[in-house]
Amino acid sequence: MSENIIKLNYLDKEIYLVRTAHVSKNSIEDVRNCVEEVKPDTICIELDADRYDKLTNPEKWRESDIISVIKNKQVGFLLVNVILSSFQKRVAKSMGSTSGGEMMEAIKLANDNNLELVLADRNVKTTFSRIWNELDTKEKFKLLTGIIESIFEDENISEEDIQKLKEADALEAALLEIGKHFPTVKRVLVDERDQYLAQKIKSAKGKKIVAIIGAAHAIGIEKNINNDIDLVKLDTVNKKKGLLSYLKYIIPAVFILMVLYTTLHNFETGINQIKSWALWHGTLSAIGVIIALGHPLSILTAFIAAPITSLNPLLASGWFAGIVEASIRKPKVKDFEDIAEDTSSIKGFWKNRVTRTLLVVVFANVFSTIGTLISGVDIIKKFVEIFIR
Repeated sequence: MSENIIKLNYLDKEIYLVRTAHVSKNSIEDVRNCVEEVKPDTICIELDADRYDKLTNPEKWRESDIISVIKNKQVGFLLVNVILSSFQKRVAKSMGSTSGGEMMEAIKLANDNNLELVLADRNVKTTFSRIWNELDTKEKFKLLTGIIESIFEDENISEEDIQKLKEADALEAALLEIGKHFPTVKRVLVDERDQYLAQKIKSAKGKKIVAIIGAAHAIGIEKNINNDIDLVKLDTVNKKKGLLSYLKYIIPAVFILMVLYTTLHNFETGINQIKSWALWHGTLSAIGVIIALGHPLSILTAFIAAPITSLNPLLASGWFAGIVEASIRKPKVKDFEDIAEDTSSIKGFWKNRVTRTLLVVVFANVFSTIGTLISGVDIIKKFVEIFIR
């Protein structure tokens, strides 16, 4: 049996972990050979329902509704998902393989042999949400910067490199390195999912179970296979309730009170404060849409919406600009089909109508936030001048 397969015993069950790389041709052979030799009762795969659906129904991209994505506040999730998927597909292409090929092989074998198929991974949205909610502002910026930089690195990864990464020592060293820079990301993305996968795999039906998992999870699953894991707890997304979570309400309220106080004591100065707030927010948010190469009406929408939405923590100028952009320049079927190819270059993000709409939303919001900082300083300065008189 391949050295990439680990046998575990749990109670009266035999569990075979097939350590794979999601872009490796050899991993497909390991899956096929293991199933043929073990003849399992159940096959577990490292997918959740959403990723399973995406993998088995690639045409579903065509049904995506970008406007619903914006309204449901999932732009950030989708953009990061597109970037990571693009990177994985690009590496697979350079190796003459397909991303997720080993999972498709496992699904085919389960169907052909009438075996139980278990989707053993946690929902990817839950994982991303747990990561995001536990990161502070500095860590979020560092993570996003790292993700964006990595996607544009022109690096060739050989089959030999991937085989080395499957080795336990190399993987542990890599995970420890990630933990140093992003301890929260490593804990939620790797450690928690190790626990989740271990519980789902050992709970699967049958005496013999073959589990197709990414090589990075093998070590953690082996450590957790005899532990009782609370899946409900790992599936829960708790938002922080500290002071920072209330700042989005406090800051606009404070600025409004300052402007009202200034206006009551000096009407002209108060009006100037309002103009400053409107112009900085509107102009910078519009510039963000211009950088994203948004439609003129999207630019105008951002300019008008930003001064208003910046006072309401439940709204954002980018959402309105993005909806206008998607309505005027509706993404075509080809845009969804070409996402992986287009996002392999910086230029492609602006070329593809789907990702360009996402950029409109992100840039409009980011530049509007900058407007809050600049106009906020001006408002505070004028308020202090009036207050100390």
